[in-house]
Amino acid sequence: MSSSTGDAGAIVGASLISELEEAGAPRKPGFGRTRQRPRAWRVTILVVALIFYGFPLAAAIKYSLIQANGSFGFNNYAQILSDGAVRDSLFTSLEISAITALVVVMLMLPTVVLVRLRLPKLTLMLEGVTILPLVVPPIVVAAGLAHLQGSAPGWLVRLWFNHPLTGLTPTYVVLAMPFTYRALDTGVRAIDLRTLVDAARSLGASWFTTLIRVVLPNIETAVLGAVFLTVALCMGEVVLSSIMLYDGVLPVEMIQVGAQSPGISVAISILALVFVFLLLFSLSFIAGRRRGTTSVRVI
Repeated sequence: MSSSTGDAGAIVGASLISELEEAGAPRKPGFGRTRQRPRAWRVTILVVALIFYGFPLAAAIKYSLIQANGSFGFNNYAQILSDGAVRDSLFTSLEISAITALVVVMLMLPTVVLVRLRLPKLTLMLEGVTILPLVVPPIVVAAGLAHLQGSAPGWLVRLWFNHPLTGLTPTYVVLAMPFTYRALDTGVRAIDLRTLVDAARSLGASWFTTLIRVVLPNIETAVLGAVFLTVALCMGEVVLSSIMLYDGVLPVEMIQVGAQSPGISVAISILALVFVFLLLFSLSFIAGRRRGTTSVRVI
């Protein structure tokens, strides 16, 4: 009787040990799981999105390839490079975009870090202030600036409104604040900001060094996202520049060229879309590379 009881206990113990080993052993990917087919609603949404975005884009590309004689070719794209007005307006818009992105990041990054570390009670107020450019319509801002431009003294017109670079950049900085603030705030929330700053400050780093060499490398994806959103905003904004009569920027030049040669205007739009797509693709690539490492980066 005792021997049978001992054998039964040994069998039960062996089975328990085998079950624990199987539970603790790493499973192969996909082991014990059945491959699920994508749900019908996902496929439906994907097809609808492809139809909604793909057909107009394909039609625009086809229209941009139609030349003056009715045949298909790249003459419209070649004229973009040979047209001095279009080329100059493109360079001016890129210059405005670069300066705007630099200024808005320089303003918002220290502000976000300061509010998160020292003034957390001002977070709601800062969110409300930065969302105001989305609440006020751009046409209202443009009308106010046009009235100021018409009634301002001569020295202010020469200082501020005499060139698109000085006339549009400050306004674009304000319009880009909502996107820049939320992108930077998301990046700062994702890191242990207080520990990084305290460690850098305890080692003798100044606030400027801490921002540039400690905080900035760890939120580079958020900073690049803010920069790309700002560039896309500046390259596509047309209300302010047209009402304030700045003909030397790309959106206004596209309208003027489109009145004479619609194919060239559509070709410019396609190139601008490709440019923005490359920016977003590079952001996705950098973000994917950052997800592959979890270490803290310090320059």
